Amino acid sequence: MLVLGAGGIGHALVSSLDTKIDRIDPFRDMKNRPRAGHGTNVLLVGTDGRDKITEEEKEKYRLGGAPCHCTDTIMLLHISADRTRASVISLPRDSYAEVPGHTDATTGKRHLAHPVKLNAAYAEGGPTLTVRTVEHMTGVKIDHYLEVDFTAFMRTVDAVGGVEICTAKPMKDNYTGLVLDSGTHWLDGGQALQYVRSRHVDGASDLGRMQRQQRFMAALIDRTTSGGVLLNPVRLREVAGSVLGSVRADQGFRTEEMLALARAMRGFTAASSEFTSVPVANAGYQVKGIGSTVKWDPVKSKKLFAAVREDQPLAGRLPRTAARKKLVEVSPQQIRVQVYNGTRLHGLGATVDSALRSTGFSTTRTPLNGDRRDVARTVISFDPRWDRSARSLATALPGSVLHPVSGQGATLKVTAGENFTAVVPVRAENAYQGEFGTLTGDQVICG
Repeated sequence: MLVLGAGGIGHALVSSLDTKIDRIDPFRDMKNRPRAGHGTNVLLVGTDGRDKITEEEKEKYRLGGAPCHCTDTIMLLHISADRTRASVISLPRDSYAEVPGHTDATTGKRHLAHPVKLNAAYAEGGPTLTVRTVEHMTGVKIDHYLEVDFTAFMRTVDAVGGVEICTAKPMKDNYTGLVLDSGTHWLDGGQALQYVRSRHVDGASDLGRMQRQQRFMAALIDRTTSGGVLLNPVRLREVAGSVLGSVRADQGFRTEEMLALARAMRGFTAASSEFTSVPVANAGYQVKGIGSTVKWDPVKSKKLFAAVREDQPLAGRLPRTAARKKLVEVSPQQIRVQVYNGTRLHGLGATVDSALRSTGFSTTRTPLNGDRRDVARTVISFDPRWDRSARSLATALPGSVLHPVSGQGATLKVTAGENFTAVVPVRAENAYQGEFGTLTGDQVICG
């Protein structure tokens, strides 16, 4: 909605569309709330809503089963006070949480405060209990609440003409039906829903799913702000109608406030957004009667939400060139490298070590002379257990040769050859950057 207003959509049109929004009051009777910080905080909640999807779509996109009164996605969106930055923080739906005392929205039974998984707060007490629980966990005061279901999501993607996603490796999830080869893909609404819902394409489960959701949001922002959508009145109306037709929002998030925010965000691009997840201490924290939950890191998460309250950037001053880097499976920051000079060219080892380090690789900073000094092509020696890291490093060293060595260990060895010219910058889909593992939108969209 904010992006639509930034595109110059008229007041009359926004006012007419405003009547489509289902209004709720998630802040009713809330007391002892956190002190307001700087900027605007919006709790974004994605819900099931499969009861509104056609039978054909349910079958095609594996959306069978009864709809649940539950949250599929929970994100905290912070818009800076100067309206130049948006920070999106994913809150794992399986997060260990303690809900305040409340009356169950379904049974009417009164509950004392008790531990749950975060997404259970919605099932027990709807938007109000969800907001109360998130505020209690983060110490961040929520200014507005937005709820979007599957239908709105799919229609929005289709209305903008699809979204571009790139992957470093093939992705397949038998539960959602997602099948993608490595490379670049244009996803329609149904395919995009499969992409953001998939939890079984790797071992990261819900944490990996959140990272895909963040990449998708960055791609959607890029598509909307740079793809001409905002300049086409017909498409703009179609997109706005698709977004708002299945949206619920708090009573205070009215047209005037949306327009005011939007006008201040006219120069918004993918680079203006930053994405992160709550730092986790234990992704398999067992709780009796609940099962496996996600336990937040108490120190790092407290620091993260303090930065939100203080309206501070989460990504720091990161270079804005990552979108032009080649995509690899493993982040350079996670790859340990020992460099050797395999030639008689004085200083080549130091040159390669410095070049790898400047592009993110974790080098030893102590290059050595190799056993051979007549190496024509650069050789990467690696333990087969770290083959993904080796392939990522080979992408950064074009023309290099991979040489498996069983038992070598986690450190990869690079013997620089006469063919070395330069290191090619690379990035990973799930690259770690910054103190909170934060990436800006232009660093995750396709280059």
